[in-house]
Amino acid sequence: MSFTIAIIGRPNVGKSTLFNRLAGKKLAIIDNTPGVTRDWREAPGWLLDKPVTILDTAGLEEAFDDSIEGRMRKQTEEALTRADAILFMIDGRQGLTPADEHFAGWLRRQKKPVVLCVNKCENENAAATGMGEAYALGFGDPVPISSAHGFGIEDLYNAFEPHFPKEEAQEEESENIVPHFDIDEIEDDENFDFAELELKDDSDKPIKIAIVGRPNVGKSTLMNSLLDEHRVMTGPEAGITRDAIAVDWEFNDRKIRLVDTAGMRKKSKVNEKIEKMAVEDSVRAIRLAQVVIVVIDANMIMEKQDLQIADHVLNEGRAMIIAVNKWDTIKNKTEVLEQLNYRLETSLAQVRRLPTVTISALNGRNLGYLMQTVLDTYDLWNKRVSTSKMNQWLAARESQHPAPLFEGRSNRLKYITQINIRPPTFSLWLSKPQELPGSYKRYLLNALREDFGLEGIALRLLLRASKNPYEHKKRRQN
Repeated sequence: MSFTIAIIGRPNVGKSTLFNRLAGKKLAIIDNTPGVTRDWREAPGWLLDKPVTILDTAGLEEAFDDSIEGRMRKQTEEALTRADAILFMIDGRQGLTPADEHFAGWLRRQKKPVVLCVNKCENENAAATGMGEAYALGFGDPVPISSAHGFGIEDLYNAFEPHFPKEEAQEEESENIVPHFDIDEIEDDENFDFAELELKDDSDKPIKIAIVGRPNVGKSTLMNSLLDEHRVMTGPEAGITRDAIAVDWEFNDRKIRLVDTAGMRKKSKVNEKIEKMAVEDSVRAIRLAQVVIVVIDANMIMEKQDLQIADHVLNEGRAMIIAVNKWDTIKNKTEVLEQLNYRLETSLAQVRRLPTVTISALNGRNLGYLMQTVLDTYDLWNKRVSTSKMNQWLAARESQHPAPLFEGRSNRLKYITQINIRPPTFSLWLSKPQELPGSYKRYLLNALREDFGLEGIALRLLLRASKNPYEHKKRRQN
């Protein structure tokens, strides 16, 4: 575990900007509005050549009740328990405030190393004012920095260096060699089996799972119940979650990376800049995930926005599970299940038999079955089928239901192979790919699902024109 630094300070002093700079990525949402960050988040980062773990926290507020501010404070206190040292940030332009003095006294009682930094010191006037007042806090020499411009990072390193643990000799990691092949060179070799490629073994890497859905359907509650801790803020207010929060976890000895995301409303209803950025963060989480749990409210079964979210997940090619939350509040369960199945069959017909699990995130009901369904769907999403079986299957299916004729001639299906996984992707060579009706393509996809046990996941079928061996003779004659 690398050295962990928690960035602490009042709202809007630049904590998230520094977090993104040290992490080397735009992970946290940044805006001039105070209180954008609510949950603490963690990321690997660097102080010059020193690898560290950075914790971004919510702005400290003097609130001790169950308000949003009070819950934000509790999240910050939880982050502090996990830190090896504290980076206390104040605003050099505004100078020292009573709130800074109050929280400085609170940080002294934490019994952890504290480095005081004065942010927004990109000009001499701000640096002179902020630095002069910062000495009154009693944390020694303050460090002038500019999160936005990357100024002062070397000074931060020097301030934390005395607190770094002694380094131990580490063995150099051997390079992972990934087999390389050129699809253009081997796609015409009928003896080559794409499905038997020895791909890089990533079984030791965590499965990336994103929890998505409309606002207030119970995504954060599900995250907390799975982790069995109050990791992210919850409450009756819609839109509490803003940043996508990733947490490493294990289930049945499988490494998992859970990502809680902000609620996704209809675009026409998203007007605030912060909400737009939060939704963009959720869309990015879907794109980077391997499995997506779409949480819906059992009392408002598969509304239009639920269907749009699910359709987006399938178009991205992600493995998807529908989690029907608040199931304990439903009395007419049979009727609701029939309604759910009807909506899935009619509105998401591109994937048959989508896995659905009824849960109660608040009571922790059926969560073990949900996660087992996630693992089963993930394994199915990684399934490979041998080329020999694929072509035997193609010949049988074509004999049962030949492709429609084109200009009186048969549109022969020549060859099929699986060229990728995640999702399973197949390439089909035929005479006239552009003339194959969409209905016949759907027939082949549904047959693939039925015959090879690929129900419930997105599949991709790419059509390619088979090369004509007499094409060069036609050109010579012309």
